[in-house]
Amino acid sequence: MAIDPTRICINRKIAPALSIEAFFQLVQKLGLSKVELRNDMKGGSVTDDLSHQQVKDLAEKYGMEIITINAVYPFNQISDDLLARAEGLLKDAQGIGAKALVMCPLNDGTPVSAEDTVNALRTLAPLFERYGVKGLVEPLGFPVSSLRSAGQALALIDQADVPFTLVLDTFHHHLYEGAEQDFAAGLDVNRIGLVHLSGVEDDRETSKLTDEERIMLSESDRLKSVSQVQRLEKLGYKGIYAFEPFASSMDNWTAADIEREIRQSIALLQG
Repeated sequence: MAIDPTRICINRKIAPALSIEAFFQLVQKLGLSKVELRNDMKGGSVTDDLSHQQVKDLAEKYGMEIITINAVYPFNQISDDLLARAEGLLKDAQGIGAKALVMCPLNDGTPVSAEDTVNALRTLAPLFERYGVKGLVEPLGFPVSSLRSAGQALALIDQADVPFTLVLDTFHHHLYEGAEQDFAAGLDVNRIGLVHLSGVEDDRETSKLTDEERIMLSESDRLKSVSQVQRLEKLGYKGIYAFEPFASSMDNWTAADIEREIRQSIALLQG
């Protein structure tokens, strides 16, 4: 399976100890050119202590394309605070030249109705349009998540009549017990805007897995992320794959550790 390197993206979550410039340098050294930035890093902001222009200048210097910022949460529980935070992230995205902003649903066990989710999508869409930023809805497979199904997410996007697309995450696909039915029902891969990749080797039961167990790809990956990618490719997916591990063990990784792990995961992906 040959996936063009221009389709491979690195999420900054893999490099919590690196500055934005050091992160861009590392991705460039790997021969890659796409990154995702985040609003949940230790610095507390998408840009750390840099201005929008400084981040744009660094991206240009190292040939980086900022694919997304992760993430608006909880997008389906609209409040003044949520709208203010969403607008702040949209300003960040516009300011640094990020193409899209990821939206994640409420994930604390509180149900959110389909109607409320549709209304949230309709409320947010004009904001995204105003800033010229694409919206990506990411279902979360955790049992406590208020939106677990990729198929349902697309149906709600249709109902809301908004131009958002989907983030498909191999970890969350594995966690959601109905995920295979989404594909059996004919999930349209052309409506997937991004695929997040990680791996899990921990042997606890699936319903007990957390972000802490998410590492890079391996031969013994329980998520079978490589097989998930192979299916997406066969179905005609032509988009971007972004590596997004979460485990706190990465806090101590050096640039060399990160480079090694990414190279090994890309090798597994390429078969």
